[in-house]
Amino acid sequence: MSGRVLITGATSGIGRQLALDYRRSGWQVWGCGRDEERLLGLESEGITPLQFDTRNPAAMNAVAGTLPALDLLILNAGNCEYMELAEGFDGALFARVIETNLIATGHALAAFLPLLGAGARLAIVSSSVSWLPLPRAEAYGASKAALDYLADTLRLDLAGRGIGVTLIRPGFVETPLTAKNDFPMPCLVPVEEASRAIMDGLTAGHHQIHFPRRFIWLLRLLGALPVGLWLRLGSSLVSKGRHS
Repeated sequence: MSGRVLITGATSGIGRQLALDYRRSGWQVWGCGRDEERLLGLESEGITPLQFDTRNPAAMNAVAGTLPALDLLILNAGNCEYMELAEGFDGALFARVIETNLIATGHALAAFLPLLGAGARLAIVSSSVSWLPLPRAEAYGASKAALDYLADTLRLDLAGRGIGVTLIRPGFVETPLTAKNDFPMPCLVPVEEASRAIMDGLTAGHHQIHFPRRFIWLLRLLGALPVGLWLRLGSSLVSKGRHS
């Protein structure tokens, strides 16, 4: 199977690997990002580079006007910053993360959703963090939880037009973004494995894709605990982190 796919956040991590793997599978791929040098690297692999910032709706609308109909749209662009409440609630950080991960996704939908017709699929990359509240993840977790709801609602509203919607919720994946984390990351998977899981799930038309399975089940189990118990466990994790 092959077709036309546009991927945002394609210059690094999961987005880049997906762009490479789809191209190697015979798809026509448009890889989007801000970094010109990295985009040139994608072009050398036969991927059509599109340079824009997803926070800039005018730039995306201009690009969308040059594109043909798509079979698959993967909205992957995002960022992560952690909150340090000992220093007070950082409203500017919160706004940055919400704008990059959520508001920009809305701009991308406005620009590129019209390129999808019956039989096409929209994929939104969220995170497994939305299964469970975690320390310091106020901004990142809120942005990803909002994407979950957005994808679930779009699935309902787009079903009548024959457009499938897939929500992707990865665990920890080896990427430049997670390399910045200063804490242990259980069940960390290579980016190649993440790309395979996503591509297989999209080919099968799954409504949700989450991996690795063992890690996701652990999060769901912990998320089912009474709030008071998880509060004690979470407080213990925060305390250990501060003294490590």
